[in-house]
Amino acid sequence: MSVDSQKPARPRRLFVLLPLLLFLALAGLFLTQLLSGRDLTAVPSALIGQTAPKTELPALEGLSLPGLNSTDFAGKVTLVNVWASWCAPCREEHPVLLELSKDQRFAIAGLNYKDKPENARRFLGDLGNPFKAVGVDQNGRTAIDWGVYGVPETFLVGKDGKVAFKHVGPLSTEAVVSTLMPEIEKALAAQ
Repeated sequence: MSVDSQKPARPRRLFVLLPLLLFLALAGLFLTQLLSGRDLTAVPSALIGQTAPKTELPALEGLSLPGLNSTDFAGKVTLVNVWASWCAPCREEHPVLLELSKDQRFAIAGLNYKDKPENARRFLGDLGNPFKAVGVDQNGRTAIDWGVYGVPETFLVGKDGKVAFKHVGPLSTEAVVSTLMPEIEKALAAQ
């Protein structure tokens, strides 16, 4: 056996080890992320600390509620919930919104996203209405202005009209207790 026939074995061993090394590097990266203590479900929002986007949406026909207008946020704490009747997680979070609506220290406004009016009315008629105002975003343009990734999402707007907090996904009782209510209390206490 010549020396030349043994040389190609080294590159083959490196080629075989490359997937293992890549796997170990990725596993280390994921482990670092998991152990960092960061909430991996949190989606940052560029709106936090910024004035809420100018919003002027028409009311949902057939309800005796106003549309969604950002000028109504001034001087009060408001939750803006982005929802749709076709959204299964919106049904999941709806009882939580109904419970939150019992607290008269803040208002809950609905941004109805790309929905059919009759379906939205039926949704609220069947499940109850936690909203003080419901604006219809038929084409989804306003949701884009708010930086919505998908429904449901909830924004907390402080008395100063600035977005103080954003929750992505359905609100659960646990999320309300652990994150949302502390943020609401801070917003209510702010001057």
